[in-house]
Amino acid sequence: MRYILIPLFFFLFIPFSEAQNVLKGEIRNASGHPLVGALIADQSSYTATTSGKNGGFELKLKSGVHGIQISHLGYKTIVDSISITEDIDRSYALKINPIISEEFVVEALRANASTPMTFQNISREELDANNLAQDLPILLNQAVSIVTTSDAGGGVGYTGMRIRGSDATRINVTVNGVPLNDPESHGVFWVNMPDFATSTQNIQIQRGVGTSSNGAASFGASINMETSTIDTVASAEFNNTFGSFNTRKHNAIINSGLINDHFNFEGRLSYISSDGYIDRSAADLRSYYFAGGYYSKRAMLKAITFSGREITQQAWWGTPESRINGDENAMIDHAINNGLNETQTENLLNAGRTYNYYQYENEVDNYGQDHYQLISGYQLNDDFYLNLTGHYTKGQGYFEQFKNDSDLEEFGIANAVFGTDTITSSDIIVRRWLDNDFYGGVYSLQYDRNLLNVTLGGSANQYDGRHFGEVIWSEFASNSEIGDRYYESESSKMDVSNYLKAQLTLNKFTFYGDIQGRFIDYTSSGVDNDQRLIDIDQQYLFFNPKVGLSYQPNGKNLFYASFAQSSREPVRNDFTDAAVGVIPEHEVLNDLEIGWNYRKSKISFGVNGYFMAYENQLVLTGELNDVGSPIRTNVPESYRAGIELQAQIDIVGGLYWKTNLTLSQNKITAFNEVLYDYTLGFDVIEIAHQNTDIAFSPSVIGGSQIGYKTKFGLEGVLLTKYVGKQYLDNTSNEDRVIEDYLVNDIRLTYSVKTERLKNLELSLLVNNVLNELYSSNGYTYSYVFGGTITENFYYPQAGTNWLLGLKVKF
Repeated sequence: MRYILIPLFFFLFIPFSEAQNVLKGEIRNASGHPLVGALIADQSSYTATTSGKNGGFELKLKSGVHGIQISHLGYKTIVDSISITEDIDRSYALKINPIISEEFVVEALRANASTPMTFQNISREELDANNLAQDLPILLNQAVSIVTTSDAGGGVGYTGMRIRGSDATRINVTVNGVPLNDPESHGVFWVNMPDFATSTQNIQIQRGVGTSSNGAASFGASINMETSTIDTVASAEFNNTFGSFNTRKHNAIINSGLINDHFNFEGRLSYISSDGYIDRSAADLRSYYFAGGYYSKRAMLKAITFSGREITQQAWWGTPESRINGDENAMIDHAINNGLNETQTENLLNAGRTYNYYQYENEVDNYGQDHYQLISGYQLNDDFYLNLTGHYTKGQGYFEQFKNDSDLEEFGIANAVFGTDTITSSDIIVRRWLDNDFYGGVYSLQYDRNLLNVTLGGSANQYDGRHFGEVIWSEFASNSEIGDRYYESESSKMDVSNYLKAQLTLNKFTFYGDIQGRFIDYTSSGVDNDQRLIDIDQQYLFFNPKVGLSYQPNGKNLFYASFAQSSREPVRNDFTDAAVGVIPEHEVLNDLEIGWNYRKSKISFGVNGYFMAYENQLVLTGELNDVGSPIRTNVPESYRAGIELQAQIDIVGGLYWKTNLTLSQNKITAFNEVLYDYTLGFDVIEIAHQNTDIAFSPSVIGGSQIGYKTKFGLEGVLLTKYVGKQYLDNTSNEDRVIEDYLVNDIRLTYSVKTERLKNLELSLLVNNVLNELYSSNGYTYSYVFGGTITENFYYPQAGTNWLLGLKVKF
């Protein structure tokens, strides 16, 4: 019964009847994003219509020859001469006009409708639909091949996503072309950007290597985000949300419209808070976004600043499997094996699924990040466009931790002596700080004429980071002072890249070529938090080629194939945790993509296959360094291979269905698992494995949205997500898995317009309506003490919960 809602693709071929003498189709930009509000006019009869929510339009015409003019603010107007005697399906792609548009800033990095790459565009309307309080990864949950998770269980606070099994460190993310990934860890921490989706115009997700981008390597996927573009009409908007776990969201948005034909300003203030589903996992999130732009005939200049401040209680530890299963004997064994004290054991036994190991109330992550961008664009002539962007990001904050009965010497504190007694351990509270600066420039020069598009682009970025830890309290302070640092290191990373890409269309074929050169200079020195010395001095020079071909026999079908290579340097922890004398090697990904896209006015679908072959992929094997930290090890060969299907169908009236399905195989050819036997001392056991599954890579991922939209503003949608079984490590051990899950959400929206209000919208989102008890993430470790002991930890997600939101726009 639970699988009834999994997408059934044979429904895609339901036939549809269409009215006579109707010109219908879609209006999109060069990247394939639907354009809402484009004017489609017949020059002879002055009959006109506008494109709707998904860029679709219908225009009734008499038989004969017509000149059809398509125009949209910020794009070049085109005129198409057609002869119509029956229904015609025709879609149009409008090129940007930088007189009053900044969209060409992101066009340099994006794939367009003819580019032979695998990608998906997410519009502002799609983001807004579920944007009630949850973080951006949760809003992308229905995208192809995506699996999302939330540490706190409710989608607010620390959240994450994987695409094709690749985690955040392997997904390149840019905002207006500016790199967002942390240069050292390669991760993206969405909690630092609360409510950023509200200020996002659209997103393009490229799966696989994709086109050349700026910043961290695209090693599985890339996410290209564009912030809000110019709006010529002044407006004010207020959003308020209340929901389960005392979740709240409040924001205010203002837009000046176009002032004196040249200026536009926009601002947003946001506040989000939630107690979280997991015990002591509350989040207090504040953010702002401000932008001001000047637009002239051939130039634009736009300044943007956005910031996020988060105080989030930590729920990073996860919940032991014994607690998930309610197995009291196993919980007691867990407490003994992990040295839990009486209070900690009582917490474990009594907490339930919402268990949180951390009991110190101020066990928080307290971090802020300020972003500044200055974007300029110039139309040099009819064929050349130049973009120059400068950026600066300041990040600073800490996470606070209570350390129970810890060795004083680990924190640089001398033993405390009381008479004849010597105290060597103490309860301690520390703050572990990050203080970093990231700055640089991004550029692109585009040549676009007739059938040839050439882009020269790149970036030069510098990162300066400081890592240090402070003791802010100790039960036995000895010779220490508040704020004493027990570790400290400094890092510097320069990342310079340039790319040249060209796209040539001849007849029905489009040829694509792309070459990127990337140079990295990374140094770090000092002492790490585990008291190991840090001495990193590494340089890398990568060349990443990409070639592809697409064939478009008609306006409905597109076939494509591409090959792309990406190289990636190790992350900070790969160096700091490596065994003494070992330097991890860089990784290489070779990606082959083959696909077919079909589009008509009421039905569209796509199918693509991929084969991603890795060389020297860094994976966890169970090996530990000299202080017990896990080490990632290069494995010679591994791969991901799969088929992705997606479709959208307007069934009848306002009834529609959007669906996607991923079937994949993700394997490591061979590696040695490392176990440690503590029975009689310290023995190392190596177990050879062959053809095992890559961790956190489900072989089946499915998404479905079945909705009905009335003519009077009411819309209801059933959202379904299926994620297959995932292994917690790379051994394919059936005792170390996250079980598959099927989750259904329901969204109801009622929207009206009045003479005074541009939009009044009430939304209700009920998540997990069938109260599925599931976990979306986890980790594991094993060792030998007499027999093999495996400890699995999971991140349980909330049962049925709800969010109710009200939007008022003037």
